[in-house]
Amino acid sequence: MKKIIGSICALATPFRGDGIDLDAFAALLDHQICGGTQALVVAGSTGEAHALDQSEFERLLAFAVEHIGGRVPVLAGTGTANTRKTIQATRRAQQLGANAALVVTPYYVRPTQEGLRQHFTAVADEGGLPVVLYNVPSRTGCDLLPETTAKLAGHERIIGIKEARGESERVAALIALKNPYFSILSGDDPTCARAMLEGAEGVISVAANVAPAMLRAVCDAALAGDATRAQALDARLADLYTLMGIEPNPIPVKWCLHELGLGAAEPRLPLLPLSPAHHAKARSVLHALQLSTVQPRHSSAA
Repeated sequence: MKKIIGSICALATPFRGDGIDLDAFAALLDHQICGGTQALVVAGSTGEAHALDQSEFERLLAFAVEHIGGRVPVLAGTGTANTRKTIQATRRAQQLGANAALVVTPYYVRPTQEGLRQHFTAVADEGGLPVVLYNVPSRTGCDLLPETTAKLAGHERIIGIKEARGESERVAALIALKNPYFSILSGDDPTCARAMLEGAEGVISVAANVAPAMLRAVCDAALAGDATRAQALDARLADLYTLMGIEPNPIPVKWCLHELGLGAAEPRLPLLPLSPAHHAKARSVLHALQLSTVQPRHSSAA
């Protein structure tokens, strides 16, 4: 498949009661396409994959694939704490039409680097989809080191890494591994512009849910090497980046999407809606960016 680069949105999952709000999800998908988003992640951590049962995962992914209709790649979040289960989830995602799998490092179990290498190799060998590695130590308790990534980058079905560590040293170590088939993608909105100016090829973004056109503009400028424009656009988004981290993801982004008319603000327990103490600040950030209610253009049964 074509190399995955540019502005990629880690989609939130709108809920309605005990189910998925497919009307709101369709409107969110349209919002992304209209904003120029270049690929979409379904059922990642921002999409509350941990809170979806198997039938919901399948319905959500199948709906996204059909609705997008090949306009941009669809990546399925298939990573679990177990290799066998991750392979099974990846195979199912392939059957449902996903273009690639975003596979997080196994959480909680804290594998060794060799365990990580064997895990990702097995998923790539047996899962049936191209794999984008996902390293987010703050959530998983383990860190996929660059030297381990180097061993994986040559695998024909491992096509990139989403790196949530934003330090320049980590970004530089990964950029050295970049090749025509392996993408280096930022997984940290506040440092994504800098990472792209240093050689990363895109971002898998939470903030893009709310401001897809602005994130696309940042990516376009940074990937064109226009540091002045990229940094100016990025500075406009600084308060939104801060807001996205004011409480655990996806609490703030779901509240902002609700303000824009894109689904309910409530995540699933044990996560709670954004604390009322942050509402005024959140509205101020959205207002400053001139973000307003999105009008749905699609209707479907939940």
